[in-house]
Amino acid sequence: MSKVITEGLVLQPPAFAAGLANWSSVNGRPGDASYQGAANAVLVANDQDFGPCLEMQKTTGTQRLRAFMETPLRPDMYIRVTLRVKAIAGNLPSVRVAAWAGNAAGGNVGSAPQAGTAVALPAYGEVVTVSAIIGAGNRPGVDLVWGLAPVIAHIGLDLTGANGGTVRIDDIEVEDVTSVFLREMLGVVDVRDHGATGNGTTNDAAAFQAADAAAAGRTILVSPGTYRLAGNLTISSPIRFVGTVTQPAANRLILTRNFDLDTYAAAYGSTLEGFRRALQALFHFNDHVTFDMSGRRVDLAGPIDVSELSGITSFSNRRVLFNGSLNAVESPGWTDEVVTSVATYSPASHQTRLTAVGNVANVPVGALVQGTGVGREIYVRSKNVGAGTIELSEPLYGAAGTRNYTFRRFRYQLDFSGFSLLSRFELKEIEFNCLGRSSGVMMAQAGSVFRFDNCTFNRPKDRGITSSGTGCQGVYIDYCQFLSNEQALAAQNRTTIAVNINANDAKIRNNRIVRFRHFAVLNGTSHMIYANHFFQGDDQSAGVRLAGLVFTQTNVATVVQGNYIDNCFIEWGNEHDHAPEFDNEFSFGGLSLTGNIFIASDVSSAFRWIVIKPHGPGHFLNGVSITNNTFRVFNAVVPRVESVDTTFASLDFSRSRDVRVEGNTFNQVTQSISNPIVFAHSQNTAAEVWTVNASGFIPFGGRIRMVEAVQTEGALTTAANAMRYAAPHALPGQGAGNNQVQLRWNEALKGKAIVTMRMDVPT
Repeated sequence: MSKVITEGLVLQPPAFAAGLANWSSVNGRPGDASYQGAANAVLVANDQDFGPCLEMQKTTGTQRLRAFMETPLRPDMYIRVTLRVKAIAGNLPSVRVAAWAGNAAGGNVGSAPQAGTAVALPAYGEVVTVSAIIGAGNRPGVDLVWGLAPVIAHIGLDLTGANGGTVRIDDIEVEDVTSVFLREMLGVVDVRDHGATGNGTTNDAAAFQAADAAAAGRTILVSPGTYRLAGNLTISSPIRFVGTVTQPAANRLILTRNFDLDTYAAAYGSTLEGFRRALQALFHFNDHVTFDMSGRRVDLAGPIDVSELSGITSFSNRRVLFNGSLNAVESPGWTDEVVTSVATYSPASHQTRLTAVGNVANVPVGALVQGTGVGREIYVRSKNVGAGTIELSEPLYGAAGTRNYTFRRFRYQLDFSGFSLLSRFELKEIEFNCLGRSSGVMMAQAGSVFRFDNCTFNRPKDRGITSSGTGCQGVYIDYCQFLSNEQALAAQNRTTIAVNINANDAKIRNNRIVRFRHFAVLNGTSHMIYANHFFQGDDQSAGVRLAGLVFTQTNVATVVQGNYIDNCFIEWGNEHDHAPEFDNEFSFGGLSLTGNIFIASDVSSAFRWIVIKPHGPGHFLNGVSITNNTFRVFNAVVPRVESVDTTFASLDFSRSRDVRVEGNTFNQVTQSISNPIVFAHSQNTAAEVWTVNASGFIPFGGRIRMVEAVQTEGALTTAANAMRYAAPHALPGQGAGNNQVQLRWNEALKGKAIVTMRMDVPT
């Protein structure tokens, strides 16, 4: 590349034959003395080696020769000055390339070296060639590194050494040698051409900015070296790193045209550091909302605290991290932190606060809380060391008073819990390769619409996705796969949980979950759980099964539809209620189980697929739909599909309302259920009172509260077989369990009646 050719720049100073008025004995600046008429300079018409040339006698300590012509310089340009000199008489001097460096204002740039290395003339008549390259960049082969300030040069030479010698000088040659340093192609701008040193100590940020400004669509090349960037830097041009950069932890490098892990890993010389720096930058500029991990794997020896890394605690703009793998390597950085303390819980004064917490300073925020009367998946949201208090993610159902608690802080590959608010963050096509060493992701304390899309959680040690606050509001978990680290264990011995939810409106769809203790523990309401396959069986004969979905409050307003629920069950309780007894609140309602496939294999006869577990008395069913599901057992038979776990309390079936159970199919299940129940009662002995017992069909072992219809089939007859045309009146809720219906006639009759009865009454 030659600026002489491409841009018409004139670099060559005039030939000596054009007149010595073109040449100065000082600096070549206007007003400086020239060699025209000087006693020690004369033109030679025809030297045998040089042809026309200048003959000069050295009369001062440093004899200067400078062209009055201004040679233009550019930051991306390198020139070579070549001298051919021979001594002809007197003392033998030394000769060096020299030039006056001028800035745009016409002043001398004193910091620029303005003379090259001197070469001694060895003998009379011997032609010596001396050259030097001048340019902005500190590159190998550049003799006079001028940086960015000089824009013109007055080219020439210096004679040094003893005075009195006479030399002859050929015309000075100046040529553009930029192509020697820019071998890549015309579309590359090297940061060294704009003053970068690459020595690891000098701040090269200004040179990077200058290269970016000069690139104009071309690619910036960061040639070999280590470049210190002291401060934040944004590069708007495409960039390629051969060398690396160093930067203080609080500063950011934003590469707007190469926002991907390949580039950042090359920039920082480390895949991990490149990932950290790019994730940091993701929160600090708007040109990109996505960071591409380039399909690469990042090895982690400990958690990444994303809030600390980014330096912010609140963020609500959409950001996306996608296309890569995070891999937990063996390290002490994954060790859980466990603290045991005494604390007091007073639900009457504050439902989610522990007071008088011993050793509160050491209790880690984000820790799982364990203890008697503590429900599942309750976490430390915050703490006040001065007050000795801890705020919890959910209330405790049975922990009033003072007792011991264990606080267990799991270690997550990506930990967002330092954010007080984080909304619209998305993780797409990320493999969390936990390998039994780490957990996956902890969400922020608050926020909405966090999204997991096509992610894989491979063998999390404790948890896949954790919400320790309400950062799960409106969360999307779509097309993800959760693979347990405990697949070889019996189901009842597992401890890992794939997901927990505290807030409302979760969308959990099209996921595959393999052999966790629980798939999801869900508080909040208005969840949509669609088309997931979660299987939690084991290889045990007549094995115990645990819940796949756990709902922890009474009125869930949730749809569970089209799922494959395999060797696990749905547990519905109110363990996140500080006063779990019924107290004029919504009771168990709002759950719709529709079109699901329920299977179990080699299970004990105690197994049930739908279990309601009240943690306090007085609760009842108030709006439940179990429709069009398929229940099937392999290698076993179970008596029923549903039950009430009465560990703490039962249900009040005298208050059941709006329960719909119909359209389901049952295979290897002894007793089907439905509501309404359509039951054919045959009365073979004439009686005034017929007792209709369909109790086995009543869901959850409830009672009959209403008779919808009684239709006789065939003739009603007396004991003497005389036909009668009569209608009974019906009495629901009869018998010891209130689960029978009596049909009362005006005389003793026999025959058959189709009775439609309900365990509930309409709202």
